[in-house]
Order: sequence, then C-alpha cells, then structure tokens
Amino acid sequence: MAPSVLYVVVVLVARRHARHGSARHGSARLGDDVRAVLGDDLVAASVPDPTGSCPPVTGLTGTRSHQKARGGGRHARVRNSRHSGRVPAPPRSHRARLVTAACLSAVALVAAACSTGTAAAPTGSSHRALPASSGVRGTGSRASAATPPAPATTTTTEQPGWTPVTYQGSTLLVDERAVVTPGGAHVELIRFRAGVVHFALHDGSVDPPHGAVVLPADAQPAVPATEQATMVGAFNGGFLASTGSGGFEVDGRVLEPLVAGRASFVIDANGTAHVGVWGAQLPRPGEQVVSVRQNLAPLVAGGVPSPTVGDVAAWGATLGGGVAVARSAVGEDAAGDIIYAGSMSATPADMADALVQGGVVSGMELDINPEWVQAVVAPVPGGALQTAVPGQNRPADQYLVGWTRDFVVASAA
Repeated sequence: MAPSVLYVVVVLVARRHARHGSARHGSARLGDDVRAVLGDDLVAASVPDPTGSCPPVTGLTGTRSHQKARGGGRHARVRNSRHSGRVPAPPRSHRARLVTAACLSAVALVAAACSTGTAAAPTGSSHRALPASSGVRGTGSRASAATPPAPATTTTTEQPGWTPVTYQGSTLLVDERAVVTPGGAHVELIRFRAGVVHFALHDGSVDPPHGAVVLPADAQPAVPATEQATMVGAFNGGFLASTGSGGFEVDGRVLEPLVAGRASFVIDANGTAHVGVWGAQLPRPGEQVVSVRQNLAPLVAGGVPSPTVGDVAAWGATLGGGVAVARSAVGEDAAGDIIYAGSMSATPADMADALVQGGVVSGMELDINPEWVQAVVAPVPGGALQTAVPGQNRPADQYLVGWTRDFVVASAA
C-alpha cells in the first residue's frame, strides 16, 4: 500500500478514537483498529522489514504485556463495558491530545515506510539492485533484479541482399549474392571479407609452366592437407600463359614476366589480396608482394565498367565463337573485400555490371569457357566444399585432388 494511503487510514482511525472515548486510546489500540481496517497482511506489507534499512515500527505491534501495563487488553475492555455501560466521551482537551498523538504516530509510520535511499539487500543475497545509470529503458513492467543480463550482442557484418556462407565462430568470412544484370545474365557473386580471409595462389600442373622452378607446398596444383584445414573457398585463375594476357608470380617465383598496365590480382606476404592496375595502383608503397596473377586490361576501374566491354573479342576467344559464354572475374570493393563473379552464360558487359552491383571499384576478368570457370566454398573453415557457380562443370573437390590450371585458395586468417 502507498504510504500516503496508509497515512489517511491512520488519521481517520485516530479521529474516530477522539470521538468515541478513552477506552481505545494509545498507539497499541490505534494499531488494533488499523489492523481491523486494513488486515494484518496488508499492514505488514506496508511496514518495512526491520532487517532492512528502515527501523522497526512498534506502534502497530503492541504485545499483550504492553497492553496490560496500559490497563488495556480484550478482558479489560469487557470489564469496563459491564460496569460502566457506554463509555463516556473524554473531555475536549483530552481528545485534542489523542488526535495529536495519533497524528504523530501516523507521521512516524509514514517516515518508517518511506525512508529515503534504497533498502540494502540482506547479506549474502544473489540479487543485485539495478544501477541508476544502467540506461535500461522501461518496457511496461519492471524486470526482476535476479534476471541475468542479456548476453552481449555479437556484431556481424551481414548485409541485406547478401547471404552468409561461411562463419568462424560468430565471425562472417564469406557471403554470396545472386544478381541479374541489365542484359539478363545470372551471375553469382562470392565475397571474401577483408581482414578475416587470406589468399594463396597455386600453379596448375600444366599452366602456367614452371619448368625447373621448385614450388612450395602452398603453391602446388593440389591443396595440401595443412591448407585444407582452414580453407573456406577457392576460385579459378586466368588465361593460358601462351595468350600473352599478362604475367604470373607465385611465392616470389616469377614464371611469366609481369606487365605494366595489366589488371592484377596481388597477394601480399600476410595473405591480403588487392585488385588493381600493375604499375599504377599496384604495388602500393611499402607493399610486400609475393604473388601476382595478371589478365588483360581492367574490366572495372573506379567503379565503372571498361568502355571496351562491348568489344567481345577483346575479352578472349570463346568456345564456338559465342558471345554469352561461361565467364569469371574478380574485384575489390572500397572496404578491401575480394569479390569473385562467375556465370555459365554472360557477356563481358554482364560481368562488369555484376561486379559494379556488388560494389567493386577495381575488377578484372579471369578465365572463360565452361571447362575452366569454377569456384567452391565451405560453411566453416576446413568444412566440406560445395560448388558455388550454378551449373559449373567441375566438381567441388577438383582443387583438392589437383588441377591443370592456376587457382586461388581462400583460408580463414
């Protein structure tokens, strides 16, 4: 019960005392009448626990011995009634004193029930009061102090329009997006997140030819078991070395001379990858480059498709001379993410448009034609690989058993 309501009840009972005589005066009698009006449970609920910070209130809890000392108690009242009949009203001055005493008792009761400050919890309690500065907003009901705090929300980088593919714990490593270009082509985008994925370039068993150059284990035509343990995906490389489309360097070993002005996929010593024009945007000042895959001129530069995307012949010879064939590309967005694009039927303009839709600012075409376009992803690092380009010819384990052409492996950083 609110203290103000309890105060009004006490005062009303006190005034009743003043009108009806002295047989029921004193704080103990006052307490009896208050209990009669409110009930024991409600009065007890209105008076703080003496073990807390509020002092005990004795005005409503007089004992039988206290009542006898004051000449009261149930038996004393009965005797008075038998001998005196109706109890005469006390003098006006006595009634004034009774009202004053009752009001003082009420004030003391209200003060005890409304002591300032927060009542301390009993020692050893597992409940903790909510700090005033917690910033918790009201929700229509007060939460119990015993309710455990909600776990910290894990911040992911999920983005509308992109579907998560690979997680490491609560960290998103790879996501994908299917886009339809203005030309009607369906292109699959696979985004490898910057800072949580690193890359390694592998040579093929046939191309580029490495002659007498000895390649390290992480650059061989098949992905070794140590690399498979953290592998989250892989995708195809570029054109045959014999086409003159650009240079090739793997783990510091140059197999084909690098060419200025060529679009380049560059991998640093720490596994970070970038896409840009060799000799212009790349290498960056101080960059420790270990691997480079070049292929033709840029397909996307400054977030805009190349002005030559309409010249199909400039973007490689197609199987049977077709225009819309299997194609692949790779680019980098403003956040440093690497985005692979693959389609089993697209034009150069479609691939450029798809990269731009994905946010790519620098992009390059990779291999084309059905036999060579392939990508795989895993749900967790080291998990079972799945094909990523709808309709691709090559199986999901192709890079594990070995491949004839170069490719890129993405692993959890």
